[in-house]
Amino acid sequence: MYEKKSVLVSSIMTTEVVTIGLDDSLETIRKIFENSKFHHLLVHEKGKLVGVISDRDLLKRLCPWLGKISEKPHGRNTLEVKAHSIMSHNPITIFKDDSVEKTARLMLSHNVSCLPIISKVGGIEGIVTWKDILSFILKTDN
Repeated sequence: MYEKKSVLVSSIMTTEVVTIGLDDSLETIRKIFENSKFHHLLVHEKGKLVGVISDRDLLKRLCPWLGKISEKPHGRNTLEVKAHSIMSHNPITIFKDDSVEKTARLMLSHNVSCLPIISKVGGIEGIVTWKDILSFILKTDN
């Protein structure tokens, strides 16, 4: 068993994150998600974190008839919507020297599936997801 209070989130976080700008379109966001294996994008403005978009946020906003025979012009227009209109504003964040336990508790108490990791000056350093935490627990329990 591991000592959960002493393990830092820096040991399980992903440091290679994909970021987008406030004015990137849902079409751009859709293409990123279609060509990747992750479920969250971090939104930045001048290098500072301002929001998070999940693949679920995108699906809720896109017209369900895109690419179908029943597609209408207004449905296609949803691809022009900008990131700032669907992102979660003021996301809960952590620092890389926070514990895995604190991270898990924050995710549960705020009902979120990821937490961006920022520097002390607000720069984006990485992301941790519920899958990262579960993978860590399963590895350390063996």
